[in-house]
Amino acid sequence: MIRVFCAFAVAVWVGGVSAADTLYRVELRSVAGDSIEIAQLSTHADGKYTITPNAGAYTDHFLSMRPFKCLEGPGKHWCHVPYPYEIARDISGDLVDLEYDFLFLWKASTDYGIDTWNGIYYVLARDGDGMIGQAHEIDLGTLAVPPAAGELRPIAAKDLHETDLGSHWLPYLHIVPVR
Repeated sequence: MIRVFCAFAVAVWVGGVSAADTLYRVELRSVAGDSIEIAQLSTHADGKYTITPNAGAYTDHFLSMRPFKCLEGPGKHWCHVPYPYEIARDISGDLVDLEYDFLFLWKASTDYGIDTWNGIYYVLARDGDGMIGQAHEIDLGTLAVPPAAGELRPIAAKDLHETDLGSHWLPYLHIVPVR
C-alpha cells in the first residue's frame, strides 16, 4: 500500500509554448478565497497538456519514510501525491487525466507521518475559459496495487466521497487563463 508514495517526482514535460497553446495558472483556494499558485498548465491544440509545478510554493517533508512536497497551512499541510501509473494527459474530452495529476494528502501540521485515508481528489469541470474543482475525499490506498495493463483510469466514482468543504484548508482548485 505504501509503495504508492515513492519519491516525489512531478511528471513535467516542459516545452516551448506555441501560439496554439493556452497557458493557465493552477491555484488551490481556501473557503475565504485565499489562493496559492501551485503550477502552470499549458494546453496544446491536440488536447494534450503539460504541467510546470511552482516549486516555490512547496516545502520538502519526509513523511512515513518517503519524501513529499507539501503546502504548509494553518493547522494542516497539503502534500502532493504524483499519480504513479500511466496516464494519457489528454483533456480533449473530459478532465479526468488532469484530476489524477492533482492528487493530495492532507495531514495535521503536527503529525509525523501521512495516512492514505486522508486523500484529496479534485473533481474538475470546465468553467468559462478555465476549470474549477471541488475537493472530494478518497482513500489513496486504492492506488497501492497497479491497475491492469491498459487501464488508465482505475479510480471509480464509488472511491470518491463528498466532504464538508469548510472543514478543509484548500477545498477548491481553480485553473484560470493567464492573460
